[in-house]
Amino acid sequence: MNIPTITLNNGVEMPALGFGVFQTPPDETATAVDTALRIGYRHVDTAAAYGNERGVADGLRRSGLSRSEVFIETKVWVSDYGYDETLHAFDKSAAKLGLDQIDLLILHQPMPQHFERTLGAYRALEQLLSDGRVRAIGVSNFMAHHLDALMAHATVVPAVNQIEFHPYFTQPDVQAANAARGILTQAWSPIGGITFYPGYGEHRRSVLDDEAISSIAESHGKSAAQVMLRWHIQEGRSAIPKSTNATRIAENFDVVDFKLSAEDVARIDALDTGHRGGPDPDERDPLEWNIDIAEA
Repeated sequence: MNIPTITLNNGVEMPALGFGVFQTPPDETATAVDTALRIGYRHVDTAAAYGNERGVADGLRRSGLSRSEVFIETKVWVSDYGYDETLHAFDKSAAKLGLDQIDLLILHQPMPQHFERTLGAYRALEQLLSDGRVRAIGVSNFMAHHLDALMAHATVVPAVNQIEFHPYFTQPDVQAANAARGILTQAWSPIGGITFYPGYGEHRRSVLDDEAISSIAESHGKSAAQVMLRWHIQEGRSAIPKSTNATRIAENFDVVDFKLSAEDVARIDALDTGHRGGPDPDERDPLEWNIDIAEA
């Protein structure tokens, strides 16, 4: 079973479906990553703030796959923003991941409350790209106005913008801003309803329970999660599902042997509520989360 690849705006190829490890405990990460890689995933998404980059490295070693076979993506946390700080953040992540080169390195938050530090961090990503220490660079949780502010100073267009994206929250304005610049939209929480954040429960509904999704899934003999992941891939996005359950990990990978009809896609597109399930990057200073990234 071959997951399609996407060519990023700098020519680098990336598997469209990645395996995520957000909220996966460090002691469970290696097993989950090893399981995913043995099933067939060739793209792993982690972050310095997840605290499990070493587990990703252990999982890669256990799998027996060569380094060149797996696309590794990680994120710089805001406590390490600033030019020199972000260069050091790369060193920390690379050491924990056991890598000389990271395939995709992105900024975890726009941090508009301290945007000068964000700009310094992005300049460091541009330098790392120029030096060949990373193959592609990008951002996460950037809204259209954050991209505008970034590109007023940046020289390299981000290859990827990883955002909350599922049928109940599709962020059309961000999609349009990404598309206008050739930035790939990558979905975290791609099936919705799995990752919930404290204080963001007012409109909380699991997309997995949606009647329209269930109806489409039944018509294809697939699960609701598989339908949503197929929706992302078929529409040209990258998606990062996560699980520590081997059965679910395998199910989430089994999404290439069917195709959604135009009517299916339209029904899913019509489900958008406009309500996010995670934090609004403009509302709270992420430095207040008090996450510090340990040395390697």
